[in-house]
Amino acid sequence: MYPELFRIGDFVISTFGVMMAIAFLVGSWITAQRMKEEGLDPDLATTLLVYVMLGGIAGSKLYFAVDVHLRTGLPFTQLLFARDGITWYGGLLMGIAAGSIGCRIHGVSIRKVMNCTAVGVAVGQALGRVGCFLVGDDYGMPTDLPWGIAFPDGAPPTLAAVHPTQLYEILWLLPVAALLWRRRHRSPFLFGEYLALNGFGRIFIEMLRVNPKVALGLTEPQIVGVGLILVGVSSWVYYQQRGSDDASPVPG
Repeated sequence: MYPELFRIGDFVISTFGVMMAIAFLVGSWITAQRMKEEGLDPDLATTLLVYVMLGGIAGSKLYFAVDVHLRTGLPFTQLLFARDGITWYGGLLMGIAAGSIGCRIHGVSIRKVMNCTAVGVAVGQALGRVGCFLVGDDYGMPTDLPWGIAFPDGAPPTLAAVHPTQLYEILWLLPVAALLWRRRHRSPFLFGEYLALNGFGRIFIEMLRVNPKVALGLTEPQIVGVGLILVGVSSWVYYQQRGSDDASPVPG
């Protein structure tokens, strides 16, 4: 575990923060290559990255603060402005919303740009999970398997060997990214496939984690995973039936 890279005075540069920055940059670079393939201005990927970053960071913090406040009663503003604590799915939702606004402002097809981002988002999420592993966050339940890992400086700390579910998610997301790359010219809505595959993997990985069940025997991330599958599959079917509308700069 390497939660801290170095300090600038009292300001800590964490491995998670560095990996999150790398994830955004790599995801943007992949998206730029895809936009070039699709006949879009690849430089626009950097511009849209600003929208996605701002929306993603705000959404991940807001989701975390609301969720933890409702479950524990801790002060909302304290949670919102703390350096630690984000939730990926809040970032995903707000990132999509902010990116869609950026597409509207710059007059490009939301559907086309979302398809271009699918591979980059999957790779970026995997890189983000490297950061989670390095700081000892989002690990699983105790295990006696030989690859179990203790996180004595984790969040929260554990001296028991646990499932490194961060690595399990990486091992799921990278093949997903490769599959999406292979299907990038054939899928009616590649981002829908990413959502469905992301949700499917999260449902099963979550079985090894320690989050409490909240409804129907499912944890909150599993419920979100089911929602992602439903949204991903339904949007894929919708665009499969609708056909291509790429001639329109901004689909309605």
